[in-house]
Amino acid sequence: MSEKKSYYQAYDERYKQVHQEGIQWFSDAPSEIVEQTIKQYHIPKQADILEIGCGEGRDAENLLNKGYHLLATDISAEAIGYCKEKFPQFQHNFCTLDCLNDTMQQKFDFIYAVAVLHMFVLDEDRQKFYQFIGSHLKESGVALIGTMGDGSFESCSNPDDAFALQSRTHEQTGKEMMLASTSCRVVNFTTFHDEIQKAGLELLESGMTCVPPDFPVMMVAVVKGRRD
Repeated sequence: MSEKKSYYQAYDERYKQVHQEGIQWFSDAPSEIVEQTIKQYHIPKQADILEIGCGEGRDAENLLNKGYHLLATDISAEAIGYCKEKFPQFQHNFCTLDCLNDTMQQKFDFIYAVAVLHMFVLDEDRQKFYQFIGSHLKESGVALIGTMGDGSFESCSNPDDAFALQSRTHEQTGKEMMLASTSCRVVNFTTFHDEIQKAGLELLESGMTCVPPDFPVMMVAVVKGRRD
């Protein structure tokens, strides 16, 4: 009997469903905020960089092609297998990781997670996410967290609804598909900042950005580990 997957693993099923159709779910357009943050905080190419939630590899491809020392991870084995096949020259730069339950010996100069946090709807899961980041940053390291939301509106899906089939339109082709539902929790800036503080992280800055065409509105925060 296969082990039951957690609600936040539903994207693994969605990726399988989409890839079986010979298409990918997200676009290849990289998130400009990632490189902007790297430049703003003077992250060199030889720095140790970790991506949490690489998905189909758009940001990883961009950084790896530019010579950055990146380890790109995702909880979805389907997504990681897809990236290894799509980018064979970088296959050793991709691996599966459950940031809520796994730990790594390595620490990083820069960690980024774009459109990952919103998939965690339970308070304890969101705190595990932040705590993973804090425990895997080097002393001078910083992290970029991007999550869906306009900064004021809040909503939360029912985790019991994850994996249920729903009709979705594929952005690039306009094709209607029956796909696994995924979880989503949108918070406002007050909640976002409170979560960061509760996790023992220091907020350096926050604001709004967009990652077109997939995420037209996104909150972002740059954090570092708090040294008391």
